[in-house]
Amino acid sequence: MERYANLGNDSNVVAYEFGPDWIRVQFSSGSPYTYSHGSAGAANVEHMKQLASAGRGLNSFINRCVRNLYVR
Repeated sequence: MERYANLGNDSNVVAYEFGPDWIRVQFSSGSPYTYSHGSAGAANVEHMKQLASAGRGLNSFINRCVRNLYVR
């Protein structure tokens, strides 16, 4: 996994990795969560990838838009 830059210095996200149709997010509290096109929607996952790469806004977006839409 790649370390999340956390440029806002207020995120619970510590690392991430992604593939063609998914993103896996590691939070400071424990195990990683995987969000896929099928579970969270393609537009949301692609936006999460952009936020992860930019190092800002990922935790807020997850809390607002896809909180419980991870792969079970």
